[in-house]
Amino acid sequence: MSNDHADVEEFFAARAADWDTRFPDDGPAYEAGVAELGLRPGDAVLDAGCGTGRALPALRRAVGPAGVVIGADLTPAMLAAAVRAGREAAGQLLLADVARLPLRDRSLDAVFGAGLVSHLPEPAENLRELARVVRPGGRLALFHPIGRAALAARQGREVTPGDLRAEANLRPLLTSSGWRMTQYVDEDTRFLALAVRQD
Repeated sequence: MSNDHADVEEFFAARAADWDTRFPDDGPAYEAGVAELGLRPGDAVLDAGCGTGRALPALRRAVGPAGVVIGADLTPAMLAAAVRAGREAAGQLLLADVARLPLRDRSLDAVFGAGLVSHLPEPAENLRELARVVRPGGRLALFHPIGRAALAARQGREVTPGDLRAEANLRPLLTSSGWRMTQYVDEDTRFLALAVRQD
């Protein structure tokens, strides 16, 4: 799939209505991914490219009632599906491009991005934008409920050395974008790259 914004929006708009029913067993993986982010009560967190908002309830539980949870997505149909699922109660939904977030500099403690990095049109620039809105020492979790090989098999393709999510590619990309990778896991049952925002 293309990383062009229009193509990404079209791809997800066509799948929004049944997205959750296509992947009904991902809930525990999302819970575990959010737990790895190390959120504390009162933190402010962004779910970047939140889709139907599957991570929002876990993010809300992690930051508590005093925390701030924002779910941002480019695709109106995905946000509408999040509302139909009742997930707007867990956080504020925002129609926004993660490449140009309408958020103040250093206003967040963390960013959670499920399936995000492979859809970024300008990965280095877009990850810098995420770094802009996170305070120094804040955290980033790039997550997927299954690993790269399992995802490739599901899509009927091979994992390639040029895969942006390969550790050898992702680590320098994060470094050049203002992040320091602290953990990398690529297993059949999950993909998780954790990073800390540099000063």
